[in-house]
Amino acid sequence: MAQERPRVCELLRRPGNARCADCGAPDPDWASYTLGVFICLSCSAIHRNIPQVSKVKSVRLDAWEEAQVEFMAAHGNDAARATYESQVPSFYYRPTPSDCHLLREQWIRAKYERQEFTDPEKQEPYSAGYREGFLWKRGRDNGQFLSRKFVLTEREGALKYFNRHDAKEPKAIMKIEHLNATFQPAKIGHPHGLQVTYLKDNSTRNIFIYHEDGKEMADWFNALRAARFHYLQVAFPGASDADLVPKLTRNYLKEGYMEKTGPKDAFARGEVFIGSRESGYTVLDGLPPSAQGHHWPHGITIVTPERRFLLACESEPERRAWVEAFRKVVDRPMLPQEYAVEAHFKHKP
Repeated sequence: MAQERPRVCELLRRPGNARCADCGAPDPDWASYTLGVFICLSCSAIHRNIPQVSKVKSVRLDAWEEAQVEFMAAHGNDAARATYESQVPSFYYRPTPSDCHLLREQWIRAKYERQEFTDPEKQEPYSAGYREGFLWKRGRDNGQFLSRKFVLTEREGALKYFNRHDAKEPKAIMKIEHLNATFQPAKIGHPHGLQVTYLKDNSTRNIFIYHEDGKEMADWFNALRAARFHYLQVAFPGASDADLVPKLTRNYLKEGYMEKTGPKDAFARGEVFIGSRESGYTVLDGLPPSAQGHHWPHGITIVTPERRFLLACESEPERRAWVEAFRKVVDRPMLPQEYAVEAHFKHKP
């Protein structure tokens, strides 16, 4: 059996096999010999939890039988994608190696265990354009999680939640147009924790929600992405799916605390739109000599076409990390829909 191992390693050099079949991580070291795919260590742990579908082995450490090697040779990652991902909706989130466990687990289960992407009828929970159910929502005052009814309606372009199960009027209406959702398990204190960000009275608000059932939470997340996708298709009819998909939900590049200073007549806006260099946005090291009102010594100046925003960090490594994150944004060109977001910020009252 040992002589079969080099043959399995050789298969990794075939097109498509050099990255994990599920999350895209480079140099996968594991394989599912019942599905015929090469996967990374993290995804292999998820495969182990669905043994009725997938059985895994280490490519380099385990003994391989000739029949198993022949099966891997006859299949491989590209062939598996053609089968198990033949009808993935454009809006469905495809996880990366850095994503939380829930997103990778539910993607793998959806693909192989439930086979949702071979039969569009199985996509009803997140593709229907309407969804309602109960989620645990963190209270604003005491931080306790309480069960709240949520309703997502694509027709109205909104996500609503109700404070009482029998309430007629929603406590909040979150417009799909300005909504973002990102998994934040560490911040929320639950492995299925989702942060939903939206605009209210031209200020950014957040709600923190979760559901005990991982599939339920992943379905809510993809239902929100589906609603955003259809909104953007209408708002930007000339844009391709490839243009729109990166805008459905966005993970945060960086999060943390900075001091904000600036002219005395500056008013709190809650957020700053940062566009591309070619549109007049730049990030500068340091603060102008006249800057006042800050205690932290490590400054950053964000230049927009309208004004400058002065920020200060507590330490030099933190300042460098922020500058790097800002420059990632200004160094890429703006997409058509970002000009509309920019216009919204410029015309805020």
